[in-house]
Amino acid sequence: MIPAHLRYHRAGDLTEALRLRREHGDLLRPLAGGQSLLPALKLRRDAVDTLLDLGRLTELSYVAARGDHLAIGALTRYHLLLADPLVARHAPILAAAAASVGDPQVRHAGTVGGALAQADPAADLPTALVALAATAVLTSVDGARLVPVNELAVAPGVTVCRPDELLTEVRVPLPGPRRWSYRTFARPALEWSLVAVAVADGRVALAGMDRTIRRATAVEAALAEGAGPVAAAAHADRDCEPADDVRGSADYRRHLSRVLVARALADPVEERR
Repeated sequence: MIPAHLRYHRAGDLTEALRLRREHGDLLRPLAGGQSLLPALKLRRDAVDTLLDLGRLTELSYVAARGDHLAIGALTRYHLLLADPLVARHAPILAAAAASVGDPQVRHAGTVGGALAQADPAADLPTALVALAATAVLTSVDGARLVPVNELAVAPGVTVCRPDELLTEVRVPLPGPRRWSYRTFARPALEWSLVAVAVADGRVALAGMDRTIRRATAVEAALAEGAGPVAAAAHADRDCEPADDVRGSADYRRHLSRVLVARALADPVEERR
């Protein structure tokens, strides 16, 4: 299907991008890597009047240690996370999650901010960011506000980002986790994870188990009470509502969540500092 007529703007800097964002509001969609947005436009699944191309905003591509957090620009591409020494030192789970995304072509196009803004409940990188207790920076012409990544998505494709805001940065608390693991299960022909699990110290995040990426709070509580990996993982699907679809049944997803959480808890990476 051919996309409908669209207006197109290419922002030269963040100031211009924020001005255009306020000017066009809900009918504007920011375009970063385009891995999810462009296919949706071709199928006319989204009511879009105007595209805002952020490709020239090189000031939003960075990884930097800033006091108590690791700052990652929203236009930082996946492949950069795989090679960045600060990520390797402070948040290697992000590199592990990025490595699970698509193929090299996708990893050279997809961006950190785009992954979060898409609010895909099966996305790899946001799952790791939830486990890391990361924070998203949402910016408008009036200033910035901080939103925990765990509270950013409210439904598939829907976030708390306001019509005049852009997601500009992600902040990961320092020091990073001493124990972490990232496990995913996907059908190779489909690529997307059926279920993915990110563990960072005592936090556990699940993808593919509900309408948004979820913290497995029942697992976390069991761990805090001294339960072992298998006993804690038995609670992985509690309070989750996984879907039945062509990729897998809800019961299969529940089973996978328990298996993957048990494996992640039993065999984490131990960081020695």
